Amino acid sequence: MKWDLENPFVCDIRVQPEDIDELGHANNAVYVRWLERCAWEHSGALGLGLPEYQQLNRAMVVMRHEIDYLAAGYLDDDLQMGTWIVSWDSKLRMTRQFQLSRQRDGATLLRARTTFACVELSSGRPRRMPVEFVEKYGGAIVSA
Repeated sequence: MKWDLENPFVCDIRVQPEDIDELGHANNAVYVRWLERCAWEHSGALGLGLPEYQQLNRAMVVMRHEIDYLAAGYLDDDLQMGTWIVSWDSKLRMTRQFQLSRQRDGATLLRARTTFACVELSSGRPRRMPVEFVEKYGGAIVSA
């Protein structure tokens, strides 16, 4: 796979029948679900899954998605979603970059950037990242 940046965290995806829309390809809303799943899997691999979010009373929530749909995915396509943390302020915000590629031909189907903000789970209000976020997400940041 030709990745836009080095050493992505990679999620394997197979396009399922329920992902297909009336036009015969993976629906654009499904791509957003795949972005979310890959972000959660990467966070979990960094040691910041839902249990840690709950214990710390903090979470990273989506503020903005920027998505470029470049090509369609079809039933039974094997895809790989790569993600990188490419920017952050170590206080409130961080940005992930994503690239979705089809394994059989290496075609990039999607490029996206998602901006997250840190919130307190109990109130839903913006709060500074706890030290655990700073250490674990900060240790995973790459240069875009």
